[in-house]
Amino acid sequence: MVKTDWNPLLRDQLQQDYWRALQAFLDQERCQGQVFPPAGDVFAALHLTSYANTKVLILGQDPYHGPGQAHGLCFSVRRGVPKPPSLKNIFKELADDLGCTIPPHGNLEHWACQGVLMLNATLTVRAHKAASHQRRGWETFTDRVIEVVNNKPERVVFILWGASARKKRTMIDLGRHVVIESPHPSPLSAHNGFFGTRPFSRANEALIEAGRGPIDWQIL
Repeated sequence: MVKTDWNPLLRDQLQQDYWRALQAFLDQERCQGQVFPPAGDVFAALHLTSYANTKVLILGQDPYHGPGQAHGLCFSVRRGVPKPPSLKNIFKELADDLGCTIPPHGNLEHWACQGVLMLNATLTVRAHKAASHQRRGWETFTDRVIEVVNNKPERVVFILWGASARKKRTMIDLGRHVVIESPHPSPLSAHNGFFGTRPFSRANEALIEAGRGPIDWQIL
């Protein structure tokens, strides 16, 4: 479980019935086959981005379900792993928005370490079976994470890509925080409203306006 400053904010969830049922389900899944990401990476987003440092929350839906892809940060893959199509489109928009050079890899830890919480709504998945761990309890936990971030007194920018993520808009205090939303960057929808939305520059503008430092979005 999480050992950073998220722990006191989230540990009450470990006493809930849904959490016990979720862990029993995951134990069974791991006995029957591969589950991604590896157990040590499930909470990577919360380990790399502390509560205190969270400035931006990017919400994904499901971890990648191919071998070696998921490592606990939404949309990110480790160095040496081919970039998935959605990530390629994110980098294309980043280049168009800020003029950033498209990196040769897809590891987004540089963002996470600056305060970009890269959270999936569901934190695990069965190998080769997209959405296989949805509606098993993870959404209750990650909704609590969103609620905790929403309670921060300082401005946070919530980046919501795709219909599933955009439903969380109702959980966010728009008087204090900023929401940037669009269709998903997947090849199926990127050309229907994702490209051209300039989420990275808009996020930095909102942070600067609130007296918070901008994110260095350039990945090397």
